[in-house]
Amino acid sequence: MPSKAAALWLGFAVLGWAGLAWLAFDMGHPLAQLTMPMSPQWSAANLLAIVAMWAVMMAAMMLPSALPMVQAFVALCRRNGQRARSRQFVGAYLLVWWLFSVAATAAQWLLQAAGWVDPMIVSTSAMLSGALLLVAGAYQFSPLKRICLARCRTPMGFLVGEWRGGRFGGFAMGWRHGLFCLGCCWALMALLFVGGVMNLAWIAALSIAVAVEKLAPRGERIATLLGLALLGAGAWRLLPLLLG
Repeated sequence: MPSKAAALWLGFAVLGWAGLAWLAFDMGHPLAQLTMPMSPQWSAANLLAIVAMWAVMMAAMMLPSALPMVQAFVALCRRNGQRARSRQFVGAYLLVWWLFSVAATAAQWLLQAAGWVDPMIVSTSAMLSGALLLVAGAYQFSPLKRICLARCRTPMGFLVGEWRGGRFGGFAMGWRHGLFCLGCCWALMALLFVGGVMNLAWIAALSIAVAVEKLAPRGERIATLLGLALLGAGAWRLLPLLLG
């Protein structure tokens, strides 16, 4: 990917972080208030604002770690004079995470309706927090996680193993890569309900975990250590409930 295109891709991530910072530090703004309804009786404006908030958050968290894959695909398409395929790829990848944002919004509504998260989208239930931590930790050791992480860590391996020709081949490949990234990271994204989506430190920590898994030289080993840490944290949260 040419430097200008890479800068644009990362620029969207920076804008995402800027948007999150603005929400976190200016919660009294009417637009920010739309993302934090006090009851599950959401208006259409609440719904749109919350979907947009999740989409911005996914852009901030996922775009940086996806850059090597997007760079490799776009560079290959440009060398072959197939720029339309690169646009299809990027569009499909972003669509996956937009759909995840819609699903996360639905999950937020359900959890708020059940009284398990507050308007700041922070878990109010030790049981919920512990369960999410345990699920995320256990998922780190699952075969699906290993498959998805391997695809996300090796751009050239993905291009060779998942190449699709045809008019909409770029879209199919972007969609599949988005699904691999989702399969790699969905459980970590669910932990946003533990620390809250207005907690920049928590969001940054999860973003770093995702990036290190996918980009660091020994990311698989780090994923294993992260899984152990999450299992320990989940057990710590649930143990008092079980003993009580």
